[in-house]
Amino acid sequence: MQLVMTSFGRALLSQLHFRMLLLTVWPFLLSLLLWGVVLWLGLQPMIDWLHAWFADNNLFQSAASVLGWFGLGAVKTVLVPLIAMWLLLPLMVVTALVFVGVIAMPAVVRHVSNRHYPQLARLRGGSLAGSLSMSLGSFLIFAVMWLVTLPLNAVPLLAFVVQPALWGWLTYRVMAYDALSEHASAEERRVLMRRHRWPLLAIGIAAGAMGAAPTLLWLGGALSVILFPLLAGVSIWLYVLVFVFSGLWFQHYVLEALQRQRLLPAAGHAELPNRQ
Repeated sequence: MQLVMTSFGRALLSQLHFRMLLLTVWPFLLSLLLWGVVLWLGLQPMIDWLHAWFADNNLFQSAASVLGWFGLGAVKTVLVPLIAMWLLLPLMVVTALVFVGVIAMPAVVRHVSNRHYPQLARLRGGSLAGSLSMSLGSFLIFAVMWLVTLPLNAVPLLAFVVQPALWGWLTYRVMAYDALSEHASAEERRVLMRRHRWPLLAIGIAAGAMGAAPTLLWLGGALSVILFPLLAGVSIWLYVLVFVFSGLWFQHYVLEALQRQRLLPAAGHAELPNRQ
């Protein structure tokens, strides 16, 4: 785990670089434009549909009883908007993740490799199509698991475990592929991701935990009509910032790991013990 902490420190220093801060602008603007249109056109119809569904199935009284049992009776007044925002949350986060992967990650790769690993050979084992395929496939698996584990969010302690784990797995899958696509061959990428799956997952879970603040802001938009545009916009920007930092963290980790892997005899063919 020493490499995890070392790459974290390097990523933090890289994030403070002016060019890396600017990387948040375009993914943020594109996400903001997309979700501005989606929320403007679709949020109110979705809330109306949920409200009618709750009313038709007499769920308001049941929900009020459950919330009252947990001491959250005041939440029943904003329950339907809160559920709507919660259902839209995964799509918003994945949108920001894809935009960061497509727009920001190439610049992250150049920044880290040119400054820290200029001699590392680029075998270009990944592609844009591969990145999009990995993102889509991972999201479909994530979406199923997110829906299956949704009832666990009613238990606060489980919510703080399940959600970061799911987001961490998704971030690890998408970011690790993008971070390795330029320098590693396809075989090197498979070996490295298998050998370092647990440290990479740990980085992903840490990134998922960092997403707690923008998640609360996004859901907090359901509590205030006046502050909703501001809270939604800030949460989108914070998610983009978290993903750019996560990209830097993954990039520093995998390039150092790849450099060490290439120094090992027959690294692409023999499975050697993980020295992290």
